[in-house]
Amino acid sequence: MPRPIRIEYEDAYYHVMNRGRNHEAIFHSKEYYQTFLKTLEEAHQRFGMQILCYCLMHNHYHLLVKTPGANLGRAMRHINGVYTQRHNRLKKADGPLFKGRYKAIVVEEDSYQLQLSRYIHLNPKEEKTSKNIEHYPWSSYTYYIRSRKTPAWLYTQEILQQMNSPNRARAKYRAYVELGVDEEIKQFYGKKNVVPYLGSDAFRAWAYSQKITEEAAINEHDKFHFRVDMDTIIQNVARTLAVSEDSIVESRRGRENTPRWIAMYLCLEKGGHRLIDIARHFGVKRSGSVVNTIAKLEVLFEVDKSLKKKIMQI
Repeated sequence: MPRPIRIEYEDAYYHVMNRGRNHEAIFHSKEYYQTFLKTLEEAHQRFGMQILCYCLMHNHYHLLVKTPGANLGRAMRHINGVYTQRHNRLKKADGPLFKGRYKAIVVEEDSYQLQLSRYIHLNPKEEKTSKNIEHYPWSSYTYYIRSRKTPAWLYTQEILQQMNSPNRARAKYRAYVELGVDEEIKQFYGKKNVVPYLGSDAFRAWAYSQKITEEAAINEHDKFHFRVDMDTIIQNVARTLAVSEDSIVESRRGRENTPRWIAMYLCLEKGGHRLIDIARHFGVKRSGSVVNTIAKLEVLFEVDKSLKKKIMQI
């Protein structure tokens, strides 16, 4: 069976959604919501994905994102895959978490972003989860209507600038959202089979011409732009931590090998390499083992604050 068609191009906008299997919960407590937000932050750091707004509900989520690197597929594999692993670890469960692959609607630039942000932020009210969306804690709405420190990965200005009032943008946005979802957006999402394009007929025709399969989702820009090769990372880790390169590359079961963990972490975090390529380079059988190794390192970060300074030196 052929892989689903995805549309990817630089600076594309998407409304991305996914829900739990059989409509079951994907968030069970504050810890789960925070874990998902941490995963969004990582997607921004590793793939350059910009999150314009988000709303996390107990059994599904909505994101409005922009992908300067034309790499939605890679970013979403990280978000859904890593969150599933972390969810199952917290819940002491296993198996798939989501109903299926995420749904992504590509959105015409300077067209529907404002309406979509309202649609996403009103989700708790539409779902009757919260009558007052201003007090719903797992949405980006409060960052839009209040002057508060915004996470580095959340890009609110692009939407707020459409209010055309720098001094009153937040107040005007609140008033705009309080008007409710417009009829056009209601009709679009009210259809049983929502088409994967939101925009003019000309945009839809152009966007379809950009279609690619999942296998072709990694373009040359994504492969080589600002990438440091893994051997260079290993050399720098070995030199900084005064260990041999062989001790980093060779897999030795049952031994704690922090330099090796750091090298894997940097290959993913700073090198932008795929998990499968990191696993192959370090002689690991499964790419999931790389994720588990990095998770161990993140636990060490909490215990040993000097560890991060060493990584900054590298």
